[in-house]
Amino acid sequence: MTFLGEAEKLRTVLRATPIGDGSRPENSGEHSWHLALYALVLAEHAPAGVAIDRVIRMLLIHDIVEIDAGDVPIYAQTAEGQALTDAAEQAAAARIFGLLPDDQAEEMLALWQEFEAAETPDAVFAKSLDRFQPPNLNLASGGGSWTTYSVTFDVLDQRVGRPVRRGAPALWDWIAPKIRAFLG
Repeated sequence: MTFLGEAEKLRTVLRATPIGDGSRPENSGEHSWHLALYALVLAEHAPAGVAIDRVIRMLLIHDIVEIDAGDVPIYAQTAEGQALTDAAEQAAAARIFGLLPDDQAEEMLALWQEFEAAETPDAVFAKSLDRFQPPNLNLASGGGSWTTYSVTFDVLDQRVGRPVRRGAPALWDWIAPKIRAFLG
């Protein structure tokens, strides 16, 4: 129950991407739920052998570390800052998952680490969805964080397109022309 009470705090972490109507920023709890729904609905785009139930579990916990480490917008990341964020997230994972009984703590931490490493088919697909969802919100909201960070298509393609193509190429093929048309 301590872990569940702590996890509720994820709803207080605001992200750079607005919700679809542009009225307010999305919070990390909403983002995690929305990604789990993306996995359920877009499962047909997963490569063969991907276990969607594991992907959903990953997506539900992937940003829980933001309770301590905060959310760093993908377009604001620098190499130096990423190293600091990674260290803060590792410490947050140890603390937050450490609130669970040992067997659950080990299982959740391993699942989170798998997502972060993005080397297994499940994690690659989960990571692709994590990168695919924000552009959909930015398109729906009239630019969202792209406007805030003066994002170009080339930057977006490198930071977002590459992981989406790696895990769900058909989804990138679908959204890339929409992004290119929006960004000009």
